[in-house]
Amino acid sequence: MAVKLTKNELKTQKDQLKQFTRYLPTLQLKKQQLQIVIRQIYAELEEKRVERKKMIGNLDAWVAVFAENLLFAEDRRLETLVIPESVVSGTENIAGVKIPVFENLTFKAIDYEVEDYPLWVDTAIVKLREIARLDALVKVMEERARLLENELQSTTQRVNLFEKVKIPEARENIRVIGIYLGDQQTSAVVRGKIAKKKLQGGRA
Repeated sequence: MAVKLTKNELKTQKDQLKQFTRYLPTLQLKKQQLQIVIRQIYAELEEKRVERKKMIGNLDAWVAVFAENLLFAEDRRLETLVIPESVVSGTENIAGVKIPVFENLTFKAIDYEVEDYPLWVDTAIVKLREIARLDALVKVMEERARLLENELQSTTQRVNLFEKVKIPEARENIRVIGIYLGDQQTSAVVRGKIAKKKLQGGRA
């Protein structure tokens, strides 16, 4: 788009350049903050995935007793005793983005007769709940990362727009208008001198 070669436009371009250069550091800081938090989340995610793998691995010792689960009636098996109900989460603000914070995973309250089950069932329920909570935590953390990744992409685009387009464009416009106005001023001075000489020549 052609820029107007006027003093008003020069002022507009200078104001815009000032605004862009003032806002850019804030965007760059936000970008850095998002990158740091995203790295932290991915590091935590990796830890939780390793922890889950260990938990699942620890269940290998339970293979024999878990086989007993299949001997129970369908409506009395372990999966009927461990039913997730809802994920309890709060929110926090990271660089202007509201993201979820895992607090807990609740389970349906299911009463069962202890004497109807072998002793290992109580421990198995605890372990299965721990794994379910870890799964829920990982999902929330993945959502945190997704939301922050989206914001990082948007912020990076704005940083690039300011750095590579808006600021260079404003500087070039100021340069072009400045040259034009300078030339106009020089021409006006020259015309003034010529007119003065003509007037002086006419009086001679």
